[in-house]
Amino acid sequence: MAKTALRLGLLWPGGGAEQEYYQFAEALDDKVKIFLAPTRVGGGDDDDHEVEHLKQTARVDWLLEASRRLTCLKPDTIFWACTSGSFILGRAHAEAQVAAIEKETGAPAGSTSLAFARALKRLGLTRVSVLATYPEPASRAFVAFLAEHGIEAVHLQWLDAQSGWAASVMPREKVIAGARAAAVAGAQAVLVPDTAMPTLHLAEALEEAAGLPVLTANQVTLWDAMRLAGGGIRVQGFGSTFDRLDAAEAAA
Repeated sequence: MAKTALRLGLLWPGGGAEQEYYQFAEALDDKVKIFLAPTRVGGGDDDDHEVEHLKQTARVDWLLEASRRLTCLKPDTIFWACTSGSFILGRAHAEAQVAAIEKETGAPAGSTSLAFARALKRLGLTRVSVLATYPEPASRAFVAFLAEHGIEAVHLQWLDAQSGWAASVMPREKVIAGARAAAVAGAQAVLVPDTAMPTLHLAEALEEAAGLPVLTANQVTLWDAMRLAGGGIRVQGFGSTFDRLDAAEAAA
C-alpha cells in the first residue's frame, strides 16, 4: 500500500505559532500530517528568552520525555522545532540533542538551528543578515552558532521579545520593517529565527521588503522535517525558500 502522507512529529516549546503547522498541512492537501508534543520550557511565560532559561529549555532529558510521547504515533521524523533551544549551547550540544532523540526513538531527528545551517549550506550562502526576535544576549548566541558552521552575520538586529509568547504577538508591521532594515550590503539572505513567531504567511511580504531571500524558523523546520521524513512534496504559497531549497537539493 502506497504511503499517503509524511508524518512529522514536532517537539514544541510553546509560543503562539503552532496553528501555522496545521495550516501548512491543510494547504498541502494533508500530504503532511503534523503531531505536536509540548516540551518543558525554562523560566516563565514572560522571560523564557533569557539565556539561563534557554539552557534549561535545551535539556536533553526534557526533549526525550516529549519524544517518547510521539513514538506511539509512528512519526517518520521527530524534530526539535525550536531555534533558541537548539542553538543556545552551541553546535556540539545541538548535534547531541538530535543524536539522543534518534537513539531514544529510532526515528530520524533534526532541529531548527541545524536546519538553518543545512539550508544555508545547500543554498551556498555564507553571509547573512539576522533579524532575531530575542533580546541581545540570545541573538548574539545565534550568531555564534552560525559562525560554528562557517556562516557570517554581516548584520544583526534584535526585536527584544522577552519570551516566545511575546514574539508570537509581535506586530506584522514591525517584523516587515525589520526585514527591510536587514537588507544591508553584503548580505545574501535574511534569517528570521524563532518558531514561536508566525512567519509562514508573512514570507512573501518579508521577501518583498528585504529584496533578498528570507529564511524563517518555521520554513526551515518544515523543509528539513519533510526531507528527513522522505521528501517528495512540492510546497507553494509560502515564499520562495521552499522552491530554492528543493531546486538546490535536486541539483546536489
